[in-house]
Amino acid sequence: MRIFFSILSIAYIGGIFILADSPMVSDFARFNPYSLLHIPVYGILTVFLVFSFVPIRRRSINPISPTNSINPTNSTNRFLVAGFVALAIAIADEIHQAYVPGRDSSATDVLLDTLGISLVVFIIFRRYKKTTQRRKNAMAQ
Repeated sequence: MRIFFSILSIAYIGGIFILADSPMVSDFARFNPYSLLHIPVYGILTVFLVFSFVPIRRRSINPISPTNSINPTNSTNRFLVAGFVALAIAIADEIHQAYVPGRDSSATDVLLDTLGISLVVFIIFRRYKKTTQRRKNAMAQ
């Protein structure tokens, strides 16, 4: 786990829940009629969570070193965990909003959150796979 992105994720989650109680969100809602801002908000959260869970690949002088070992199954699980954590937070936020005066919860919002989460996991995972494949090819030569 990367500490910086873990702390950033926790702060971002706190911001999501604190702003759910804010009257500023109600004022801002007129500029967001279809709740489309849920997509980037939870996309950004997913980026932070992915960077928290997926380890950094470091290059070493020795190409056979364990720091260059690649375990795609373990990494795939970490991408899925990051996505499911973001989805759990999205659902918890909607439940929280049901109890906030002047706010309501919506299944549509959860679907938009899921879209943002899925897009980010898909894009970052494809980029990660391409980088991993390039490194495997470079190590094989």
